[in-house]
Amino acid sequence: MARTKFKKDEFIRKNRQTFMFNDLEKDALDKFCKKYNIKNKSKFIREVVITNILEQFDKDYPSLFEEFEKKHRPIQKVIVFDN
Repeated sequence: MARTKFKKDEFIRKNRQTFMFNDLEKDALDKFCKKYNIKNKSKFIREVVITNILEQFDKDYPSLFEEFEKKHRPIQKVIVFDN
């Protein structure tokens, strides 16, 4: 598959981020990639990180209904009927 040339400069990856694994983490990543036939580890790690970030943004995003429910919780009373 040929590489796609991006017309917009905003999609070109220019920023390098480097991190290190210990031996156990590296072995786990290698085994995972081998088991699931992942050829491009850089792409895989980038997708996992960005997916987690976007999921957290979704969780953190305020919702109108959630805020309303927090402020206006119904009062629950328990009524016991004796026979």
